[in-house]
Amino acid sequence: MANDYFSFKQFTIWQDRSAFKVGTDGVLLGACADVSAAKRILDIGSGTGLIALMLAQRSQAEIVAIEPDHDSYLQCCENINNSPWKNRITVYESALHDFRSVEKYDLVVTNPPYFSGSLVNPDYRKSVTRHDISLSSTDILKSLDSLLNEEGYLQLILPYAEGNIFLAEAVEYGFYCHDLLKVKPMPTSEVRRLVMRFGRKRVRTSEKFLTIEFGRRHEFTDEYMKLTGDFYLKF
Repeated sequence: MANDYFSFKQFTIWQDRSAFKVGTDGVLLGACADVSAAKRILDIGSGTGLIALMLAQRSQAEIVAIEPDHDSYLQCCENINNSPWKNRITVYESALHDFRSVEKYDLVVTNPPYFSGSLVNPDYRKSVTRHDISLSSTDILKSLDSLLNEEGYLQLILPYAEGNIFLAEAVEYGFYCHDLLKVKPMPTSEVRRLVMRFGRKRVRTSEKFLTIEFGRRHEFTDEYMKLTGDFYLKF
């Protein structure tokens, strides 16, 4: 069972009410999303607010976070209001298909539900965090024209199989993968996660690899510690 809270160097995430707990996927996306040119960021399915807070720590951007689950929304608000960046993050209780924005964003990020066609958890709140019954890849891709600036980017993390499907689907909507980070838990493991950055321009994809641990649990690689060192207390 996850702890009720997770402490980072500059903020704390309470997660006792949220359906989506702190995990490696969210930390990876929050640590490596390209915020270099982002003045306005949208976090879709913010959960505890983890990714929004990490991006606020790494940038000066104005951030909007949307979260449809009521208890998760309340917890997200709590975490953000207790952070140093509460004046730059706005949280809305909204699903993506209900969200309307007058302004467009330089960066859209999401750590979406990804199990499609597998057995659904009988607990509805748990099922929507890991199954695409409430937020599908099509939902995300269809929303981009109205949400992204012309030069804006989508960045997300998915398991290897689902990520490859998303890569193909994105092209059908006019979005092309600019950067692809292939993540392996250990040196001998297969690639388990893909962190992908999409834009409207057709370019050659830049591919990199990241290995999290050397081979024993909690013996982290130098590259992973460098990537997440501004956040984890243990680094």
